[in-house]
Amino acid sequence: MSDFTSGAGIGELGTITAPPFAVRPDPEALFLRRSDRFRALADGHPLKPYLIFLADLASAQHWVQQELPPVAPPAAETVARARAHQMPPLDRQGFTPDAACTATLDRMLVLFSDCHMPDPARAALQHVAQADPASRTVMMRAVLADAIPVEAIAEHVLIAAALQVHFARLAATLDPKALVQVGDAVCPACGGRPVVSVIDEIGGANPARYCVCAQCSTQWNYVRIRCTSCGSTKGISYPEVEGSGGTVKAETCSECGRYAKVLYRDKAPWLDPVADDVATLGLDLLVRETGMKRGSVNPFMLSF
Repeated sequence: MSDFTSGAGIGELGTITAPPFAVRPDPEALFLRRSDRFRALADGHPLKPYLIFLADLASAQHWVQQELPPVAPPAAETVARARAHQMPPLDRQGFTPDAACTATLDRMLVLFSDCHMPDPARAALQHVAQADPASRTVMMRAVLADAIPVEAIAEHVLIAAALQVHFARLAATLDPKALVQVGDAVCPACGGRPVVSVIDEIGGANPARYCVCAQCSTQWNYVRIRCTSCGSTKGISYPEVEGSGGTVKAETCSECGRYAKVLYRDKAPWLDPVADDVATLGLDLLVRETGMKRGSVNPFMLSF
């Protein structure tokens, strides 16, 4: 009976199919789909200029990969040691940009510079392009620590976009079966926080809940009706915007006063964790009116 309540599914021959613990990203398809989703959401949306801006940015994230050197995956010994100590194999805290990461940022800035953008964004792009390596490293570490300064959001959004590409490429080199739980609602690949969680059908199993890393886009299985900020199973509710069709809800927790969105991709498989998070700003405003604070991470939401 416990296999059914854990989200397992029944295969063709009657065998129970358990949902995989972790699913690695596909960076070659990830950002192109995201760009398309941003453009689809922009039509008639109050945030249309910003959504188009992010669509162009996601497009640059996709196309930059065609010219990049391969990433250097963590050594097998590093992965084994991380697994043994329940740590993520990709190190965020001690991160230093290597040649592949530097090339990602440099080339993405060139690609994105051809896109239409407001003057403040253009100025931010030029500032990052002219920054010395030490200053860039400081900005990268701020993004990885989820400590982006309010006065320099625009510059750090560009840095975050490049890091998303780099870390997605790194996470794609990992064997999902080698990943283990490293903390409550913490990415088993890079130690990041989720942008949202999704209800999805993966690997032939019944719909299960997965957190989606805001940094590397790795997905990992997480129990339903449990706060991703404090781990509480009490005081959980799921408000939504009237008329949304139940495809995007906010999971609110009265224990810690925080919330994070849940995307029901079993109902609407085209939903994108980052794009639909930004486009459902109205849900954030609705929940914040009750005094709740956002408990998830999305660098593209910091200006709201």
